[in-house]
Amino acid sequence: MSYDSSTVLGWRHPNNTMTLEAQTPKTLEVCEEQQEFNWRQCWYPICFVQDLPQNRPYAFSLYDEPFVLFRNLEGILVCLTDRCPHRAAKLSDGKVIDGKIECSYHGWQFGIDGQCLHIPQLPTDATIPVNACVQSFPVIERQGLIWMWPGNAQTAMADLIPTIADLEQPEFVYTDYIRDLPYDQAYLIENFVDPAHVYISHDGTEGNRQNAQPLAMEVSDFSAKGFRGKMRPANNPHGVWQNLDFIAPNLVHYRLNFKPGWYAGIALYSIPLGKGRCRLLLRRYRNFRTQAMKLKPRWLEHFRQNKVLEQDLPQIVGQQAEIARSQQNLNQVYLPLKTSDLLVISYRKWLDKFGDALPYYQGYFTSKDFDHHSIPDSNRFLQHTLICNSCNRAYRLISQLKQVCIGVAIALAALAIITEGIVSNISVSLSLVSVLIAFGLAKLKTHFQYSHTHF
Repeated sequence: MSYDSSTVLGWRHPNNTMTLEAQTPKTLEVCEEQQEFNWRQCWYPICFVQDLPQNRPYAFSLYDEPFVLFRNLEGILVCLTDRCPHRAAKLSDGKVIDGKIECSYHGWQFGIDGQCLHIPQLPTDATIPVNACVQSFPVIERQGLIWMWPGNAQTAMADLIPTIADLEQPEFVYTDYIRDLPYDQAYLIENFVDPAHVYISHDGTEGNRQNAQPLAMEVSDFSAKGFRGKMRPANNPHGVWQNLDFIAPNLVHYRLNFKPGWYAGIALYSIPLGKGRCRLLLRRYRNFRTQAMKLKPRWLEHFRQNKVLEQDLPQIVGQQAEIARSQQNLNQVYLPLKTSDLLVISYRKWLDKFGDALPYYQGYFTSKDFDHHSIPDSNRFLQHTLICNSCNRAYRLISQLKQVCIGVAIALAALAIITEGIVSNISVSLSLVSVLIAFGLAKLKTHFQYSHTHF
């Protein structure tokens, strides 16, 4: 296979060995003033408000650090380190009792600021030790999402939350989707800023392979806060640019203009749960044909969105594993094209420049403490249904209806045996209908359990 050097993002031939190196376009040049990125001084999206369980703890992690969420009696959100100071048991395995989280091991209870409020093993006149407390963190609801701040609480300004301005307008409606994925957040964001793969990987859902083509791409405003990108077909220099923003460290935002007055967008939030694990919080919104979006059940929309995520999930998992196996930096592995990969390389170079303070990262030329971890069990039920309130409720309801239909079918079959004539015939017919309904429900149930390759 040969490549036209005009389409590849830069060649160099040291010691007669051909390797690839992405050149930094002028739009990526940053002024010399000191810029720093502190990952603890950012808001991280945990889940959608509607997916937070009621009256029980909610466990999550950030760069493998464990945290727990719950609400007190006044409905105020509380975020604590998910570790009891007594014997290091996970608080998320406990219960929420009278607005306090109770450790399931010895019953120690903690309140809104992490202060220990009750130790059953202490005499009633004893003072609770001062250091019997759990670190607490700022947490806030904004635009239907729950956000936490892992750094100094004094610096947690709500204005820094990357909200979507359009959603403050009443004419916009939206639908949300959440999923845990078995690969690193950096690969997820790389995938989001890669429009070229959509035509191939998502043929039949988000794209059409017939439309795969070279793209004109530009990057601007490259800084510690992220960067702006835009793209359009290379063969249409007068076409409309499609814009996206990477807002560090957790948001890729597409805003689309279909025709005058018709606006839509995709907000792709994510959180680094840990090495080889991340969570996607996806929000689609628009201000046209809003009734259809309002009426479509959320769980039904998730069937389609699950399929989209699963279309390239094996490729991304395999990509991460192969790069980890090679123990090489990406500039030694990738062969990027300027007509498809400029945004991808720009994101990896953002990690080169600003990722050094992260617990781990893999940029384009550099990396830090980035190694291969075993891939967790990966199926639709564990990654999505268990953590999505809408799909979880639908799954449980369908399971119950299926059992009811089976019970009805058995009862009707028994009735047909002990009766004669028209009653027996009707019972047989209704029993068969119940069996068919139960079969249909069982088939529907599999969409909550397995990837689209199962069907």
